[in-house]
Amino acid sequence: MSLTLIKNAKIVNEGEIIEGDVLIDGEYIIDIDSSISSKSADTTVIDAEGKYLIPGAIDDQVHFREPGLTHKATIESESKAAIAGGITSFIEMPNTVPQATTQKLLEVKFDIAANSSYANYSFMFGGTNDNLEELLKTNPKNVAGIKLFLGSSTGDMLVDNEKVLEKIFSSTKMLIAVHCEDETTIKKNLDTYLKEYGEDIPIELHSKIRSEEACYISSSKAIALAKKTGARLHVFHLSTAKETELFSNKLPVEQKQITAEVCVHHLWFDESDYKTKGTLIKWNPAIKTEKDKEGLWKALLNDKIDVIASDHAPHTLEEKKQVYTKAPSGGPLVQHALPALLQAHRQGKISIEKIVEKMCHNPAKIFKIEKRGFIKIGYYADLVLVDISSPWTVTKKNILYKCGWSPFEGTTFYSKITHTFVNGHLAYHNGIFHNTIKGKRLLFNRTNE
Repeated sequence: MSLTLIKNAKIVNEGEIIEGDVLIDGEYIIDIDSSISSKSADTTVIDAEGKYLIPGAIDDQVHFREPGLTHKATIESESKAAIAGGITSFIEMPNTVPQATTQKLLEVKFDIAANSSYANYSFMFGGTNDNLEELLKTNPKNVAGIKLFLGSSTGDMLVDNEKVLEKIFSSTKMLIAVHCEDETTIKKNLDTYLKEYGEDIPIELHSKIRSEEACYISSSKAIALAKKTGARLHVFHLSTAKETELFSNKLPVEQKQITAEVCVHHLWFDESDYKTKGTLIKWNPAIKTEKDKEGLWKALLNDKIDVIASDHAPHTLEEKKQVYTKAPSGGPLVQHALPALLQAHRQGKISIEKIVEKMCHNPAKIFKIEKRGFIKIGYYADLVLVDISSPWTVTKKNILYKCGWSPFEGTTFYSKITHTFVNGHLAYHNGIFHNTIKGKRLLFNRTNE
């Protein structure tokens, strides 16, 4: 096996930063110490002096658009962008074409990723109003979870039958991840503005259409149902301060039955950015007020929110530049999510240890992912070296998404990912990809599901 020795790094793991070395043998970390000497003449030595070594980030919510929407993105293109951004594992959503709502269609996506993903991967099974029997066949050991859209988004997977919803919640012990927006509220708000503006509704009204009320109604219903049925619930992309009141920080994350996620864009942007960014920052749920953004930060730091993700959801620029009612929601983020959080660290909003907890440790704990998310002996060597004093500006030339644009264009980040290891393989180094597919299917330590 090939040996790689990372020396003199600031190792960030489990709330501590220690200076030291990490030795990789093949796919695994085999030693961590204050000083490790080179074991053999053919050991590759990387001097990480001054850099932080963190576990590869685990993004629990992405849309990589394959199969069926590959004009926007592919698993290959977006997984490359992910590793350049320090994300070494991803969990992808079921609203592709066709939708991953049968076991056979789900496995098609795993087959594509096995041949083309630079990062480690899993996919969620999509629940609908009429596929419970198929849903219950999902293997908890090698599938991340069940995804339910409780508000319509890209694709048509809305689960709006309350009896079906309760049946799903009470029938599976697998993690159920939900998109929470109340469809009735959204339709009512949209109708009001359509009457006033027609199709060309000002983008600033997106957060009034997909409102705080729409989010809170849906989130609170899902949580009440989870408490009633004992379901394991994970609420995706919180966007309002009010919703954070529904969550608790009384238990360690691995003991929680109900967990929450926030996405980078809801921590970075607020309503004032619609003036300059327009439909490029049209997401579901919507970017909301500065007060909401502050509330999300507070809940993240006090552990009511457990995970930071990207909700990477690319569309072409042509699609995004249509009038409000036709411009799809979503934007590309995997390459810039970690640099944006490290920028927030530079601004004094969050510690590097906390970033690692929310982007690496907690996704691994919540999904019970085997041997990932930490820098530990015996774990897979999914590792990222970060230089926090290396400014660079996001431009068309350095964007790696297939769609070719980013809501962060023109932004200068002060932290740069210099090396990304995936299963011990140096997959990315200072802008250069080592084009060997090394991503593996994520496996899960679940004994009672």
